[in-house]
Amino acid sequence: MRSTQTLKPDAKGRICLGSLAEGISSYHLTYDKVSGRIILEPYAEVPLQEVWLFHNKEALRSVREGLKQSENGKVHDAGDFSQYIDED
Repeated sequence: MRSTQTLKPDAKGRICLGSLAEGISSYHLTYDKVSGRIILEPYAEVPLQEVWLFHNKEALRSVREGLKQSENGKVHDAGDFSQYIDED
């Protein structure tokens, strides 16, 4: 789905993206000097200790499937795991 809107910069040239920036931690900016077109590609950064998941397609597929099952209410109680908590 594509949408367009006109945004006006403030006196310092800043543009407020408001809710469009929700969940976005940075942007990659591409500026075409010939056309004057500016393209902002949104990025969401991932903590370094979680990057492995996005490099392991099978693990990522399994996590996404589990999240979808949970979203659809397909969950079951697997018991109490509090004995495995390491508070140190």
